[in-house]
Amino acid sequence: MNVAVVTGGASGIGRAIATALVARGDTVLVTDIDADGARRVADRLNTLGRGKAAAAALDVTDAAAVAATYQGVRDEHRRLDLVFNNAGIAIGGLAEELTLDHWNRAIDINLKGVVHGVHAAYPIMLEQGSGHIVNTASLAGLVPMPAGIPYTATKHAVVGLSLGLRAEAAGRGVKVSVVCPGFVDTPLLVNVNPGLPETRLSGDAKDDIATAVPRFYTAEKLARDIMRGVRRNQALIVAPANGRAAWRAARLNPALAVGAARLFVDRMRARQPGL
Repeated sequence: MNVAVVTGGASGIGRAIATALVARGDTVLVTDIDADGARRVADRLNTLGRGKAAAAALDVTDAAAVAATYQGVRDEHRRLDLVFNNAGIAIGGLAEELTLDHWNRAIDINLKGVVHGVHAAYPIMLEQGSGHIVNTASLAGLVPMPAGIPYTATKHAVVGLSLGLRAEAAGRGVKVSVVCPGFVDTPLLVNVNPGLPETRLSGDAKDDIATAVPRFYTAEKLARDIMRGVRRNQALIVAPANGRAAWRAARLNPALAVGAARLFVDRMRARQPGL
């Protein structure tokens, strides 16, 4: 049985990860800025009759709160085995539509939220000589994704952070993985730029994204991929299969990858004249 913390656990990928962990018998703290949502998830997970779940409100942009939460789990259970720094926000729009508010929100949540989680969890795991940090990035952290470059930039940063930390941690008993999913059917796709100035992609962007992908992956399937990747201690957990293909293609031919990204922008502009 492991003791785990999942951020952004009230919905989507975080909820699916927490469900997979409890289903195999782990003890999980489900955290989210949506405290009621986190509590509902934990209550449901406690009906599974396997592991255990608790809930806590957590804003990952608050470094002190993240540190206190992770240390609290360590103090209560005497260890912290798994940390899933998963909380994120979707930012969409072409570069000329974006404001510094879009950039700053992406950096604060998608990048600094992971930094805060690593900064809190890594010393605990070094002290105990074991643990696994799993950071959620995106396929957008491996390939050029337009129409949301603050999101793309932060996810590239999370990949670099994770791989660099993995190299440092390897000799200290701590494992580090980074998750890079393609388009997953989660609330993020229908809640783009929440609380931010509107762009042409604000709100529900699923139809626009659907012009580039044949179908959306489910959070439940991704959670299975993540659990398998964690068991195998994979550095990069890339899913689904078409995401891995896109990643390989981008590595082999970056110019072709940029050309494919341009096609996505062209299709999006065709759907929304004036972009």
